[in-house]
Amino acid sequence: MAAVKNIQEKYMRAALKQAQKAYDLGEVPIGCVIVYQGKIIGRGCNRRNTRKNTLAHAEIAAINKASKRMGDWRLEDCTLYVTLEPCQMCAGAIVQARIPEVVMGCMNPKAGCAGSILNILDMPQFNHQVRTTRGVLEEECSSLLKLFFAGLRERNRKEKEDRLGQTGKTDS
Repeated sequence: MAAVKNIQEKYMRAALKQAQKAYDLGEVPIGCVIVYQGKIIGRGCNRRNTRKNTLAHAEIAAINKASKRMGDWRLEDCTLYVTLEPCQMCAGAIVQARIPEVVMGCMNPKAGCAGSILNILDMPQFNHQVRTTRGVLEEECSSLLKLFFAGLRERNRKEKEDRLGQTGKTDS
């Protein structure tokens, strides 16, 4: 079990590097890597705002790159590592790509569809179900998200104060 945990942590750290790239771009810091036979074949980070595209999620980018590298839409022998529980779109794409295993950092109680709100990855109604492991480097994954949102709240507060200052209005 220790060897599996070490491997999971190794690849989750690679996903965290992708999340850091998103953070550096001012994006919600979510990162993903896809591994095949011990090698990363797809990487992605969240770029919804910079690309102004709803589909620019970390998992979608990584799936696109892995599919291109494999020369097939089926990623049947791969493992996907992601820092935050996938949303409904990404969970659906994971099922469609036939990815057999997903390893997640932290859960997303407001939008997660791999166990929080629902579990698209393990619905017997679909012809493919996905093994999941949750909580790998959970604190590191969660901390980066908390840091991002704390900074965002602070920027929003300052912008509001600046707007109020420019118009001469006060909060009272």
